[in-house]
Order: sequence, then structure tokens, then C-alpha cells
Amino acid sequence: MKYPENILEVASLLPDYMGFIFWEKSSRYFDGIIPVLPKSIKKTGVFVNETIDEILAKAKKHDLQALQLHGSESVSFCSDLKNRMHTEIEIIKVFSVADSFDFELLKPFETVCDYFLFDTIGKLPGGNGTTFDWKVLEKYPSTKPFFLSGGIGIDELESVQEILKTNLPIHAIDVNSKFELEPGLKNVELCKDAIIRISNIEQ
Repeated sequence: MKYPENILEVASLLPDYMGFIFWEKSSRYFDGIIPVLPKSIKKTGVFVNETIDEILAKAKKHDLQALQLHGSESVSFCSDLKNRMHTEIEIIKVFSVADSFDFELLKPFETVCDYFLFDTIGKLPGGNGTTFDWKVLEKYPSTKPFFLSGGIGIDELESVQEILKTNLPIHAIDVNSKFELEPGLKNVELCKDAIIRISNIEQ
């Protein structure tokens, strides 16, 4: 999210999370003030190989409830970040997936992250609008809940419905570029449609 009026419009739909990208190279880079949102929405800061000091400063400034680490952050980095927090903030560690993935990489992160997020390998960290083969996740060996991401649009929600029928611990569906009019500006009607469809799937 990037534009105050659009942020409030999407917030009125009460998504569980709203993301704000604090990586300067992103076309969705956010450097404004987040308007007052309903308390049920977790304000999520997205960072790429940022310092712990800067992450904590942004978390305090914007009263973030979740942090999405989209770079090559290590286990020790996540552990140090968690230990230096003065309030409980969720840590979401992102892993990029292609046609295969070594799930052994996840084990050391299980105790230092609250959630994983699986996204498609692309030229940029996130927002590439492409999906990966979700069948890869059938081999997911962990009970750690995760976010499903990677080029999810209205046309992909039927496939999302199928994967939600599995026993995989999917915590949330992460959508972004396919719901945009331009980077950081969401199509509110499409977002509304997606929330209704996903709610119906979960019921």
C-alpha cells in the first residue's frame, strides 16, 4: 500500500494484514504516514536486507504489528531481531520458490520466525506477478503456518481453493500486483471480490 486514500478504502474491507514496503528500490516504496486503521488489521512492514536498527525504528514509528523479511536474512539475524523487540511483533520470513525447494532450509528458522511466506523467484523481491507450482508445497514437512504468495489474482483463486482443501497449515493468502491499477495503488473492487471469494472458500 502506498496512497493514503487508497489505504483507507482497502482498510474498510478489513483484510487481516496490510503491507508497507520500506525498500527504497521498490516502485511501491512507502515513505509517508500510515493513516489510522482498524485495530484488527496488522500493519506489516516489508524489508529487504535492512539493518535491525532501521527495522526497529520503522516498527516504532509506524506501530507495526508484523515484519516481512524479504531478503537473505539469516537465522541469527532473525533471532537478534526477535530478542531486541520491546513489543510482540510477528516475524514473517520469505522464501523464494521455483519448480523445487529444499525444505531442510526452513528448520533453523522455525524457532525464530512466526510464519514463513513462499513467493515466486523473480527479478525483484516480490511483486513480480508470477506464480510457482504450488504442488511443491505438498512436501512441506513443517507445522509452522505460512503465507501463500506469488502472482495470485482472481483467476488463481480456483487453484487457491484446491490447495486450501489440503492439510497444509496455510495462515493467509498474500495478494499484491494482480490487484493493482499501478504499483502501490490497489483496485478496491477486485480486493473486495477476492476477500469475499476467499471467505467463502474458508467456510
